Amino acid sequence: MISLDDCIALCGLTQDEVAAIAEHEHLPEVVAATLGRYLLDQTHGPGRIRTMLVDDIRAALGNGSVEHAALLTSALRHFMAGHPCTG
Repeated sequence: MISLDDCIALCGLTQDEVAAIAEHEHLPEVVAATLGRYLLDQTHGPGRIRTMLVDDIRAALGNGSVEHAALLTSALRHFMAGHPCTG
């Protein structure tokens, strides 16, 4: 049986990036990993992932969740380093 860790390892994103997609789209993480892989293969998909991360950061800050916003900011920085052309 394929585990969540296996899905994340195969999708090209980190656990934090997948968790941010799951949070933004209100999906289970295994589905978010699949969506993330799909988006990485699309022309404007990485930009959509970046937007999700930014939206999640704004929501966390709006809720006063500074620690969560910091975690998401770290995920965004890592994502941008690996996917600099996010259009």
